[in-house]
Amino acid sequence: MHNSSSSTIGKPLIPQKLPEFLNAYENFIIAGHKEPDGDCIGSCLAMSFFLKRKNKNCILMSAGPFKRTEIKEYEHLFTDKLKISDKINPKTTGLIILDCSNFDRVGEIAELISGFNYIIIDHHATNTEKSDTSLIMPEAPSTTYLIQSIIEEIGEKLTKEEADALFFGLCTDTGFFRHLDAGSAEVFAHASRLIEAGANPKQTFMKINGGKKFESRLLISRILNRMKTYYDGRLVVSYETYDDLLEFGLESRDSDILYQLIQSIEGVEAICIVRQDSPSHCSVGFRSLDKIDVSKIAASFGGGGHKQASGLYIEGKFDDLIPRFVEAFGTQM
Repeated sequence: MHNSSSSTIGKPLIPQKLPEFLNAYENFIIAGHKEPDGDCIGSCLAMSFFLKRKNKNCILMSAGPFKRTEIKEYEHLFTDKLKISDKINPKTTGLIILDCSNFDRVGEIAELISGFNYIIIDHHATNTEKSDTSLIMPEAPSTTYLIQSIIEEIGEKLTKEEADALFFGLCTDTGFFRHLDAGSAEVFAHASRLIEAGANPKQTFMKINGGKKFESRLLISRILNRMKTYYDGRLVVSYETYDDLLEFGLESRDSDILYQLIQSIEGVEAICIVRQDSPSHCSVGFRSLDKIDVSKIAASFGGGGHKQASGLYIEGKFDDLIPRFVEAFGTQM
């Protein structure tokens, strides 16, 4: 998820060596981050569609899990296994890592693909990758925005299937344009070209926001009931227990609407949701309306992301971790 600041978002400067990398191999592995979202999947699909029409062979890889209902239909296109062969090996195959702030964000598949030459295309503020081949643009609203720019820079006209995937990712990370601020005209120009190429805004909205399970709303009500406020109501914290996970399942999580509901509360500047994913580990989501840089807070616990949307995976129990997170927010309150 990305919230744009009021500074102008420009056209990405595509490194000269990036198209050269795409021309250098006949085979590609395309990998996104673990626990993929719509921008990750949309980026991977669009890049594979583009390379395939350039007569390249592509393998889509993901460590999963595909928890979000809107990306479930694409799970069968991805694999978490790789067999080195005469055709697929580090000499004949390039690796494209998408929507990852660093190599390790691909998760458990990292050891399978660690020997390949790679580029990263990403828009996370916490990205530390330095390369004259990769494209890192933290101010970009989504990774799909960058993929679209690459395809157009190379001089190709977008196909409908590319436009569908790119629009899906752009809408996912901008909250269907809710998170864009002044200075976003170029993003809407990008979106306009996607619609000209065949993307359907109404269908995309329903894909992202429809089809949710009844249980997902029960889980949201439970998390809302546990909300506590700190710093005079500026920080809201809540949690999901491991028992909740066992009762409702991963597919019942609908973070986007949960954050939206909490952010609409008067005076709220930041949100922290802690989820007990296993008896020993938690996944944590941070959101900020504007002033607070949650990427710095996430990074201090080994996570990362954007200024206004970040997260992490950490060892511990939610009730032990929450006081630590509340204290960390105090540095910016």
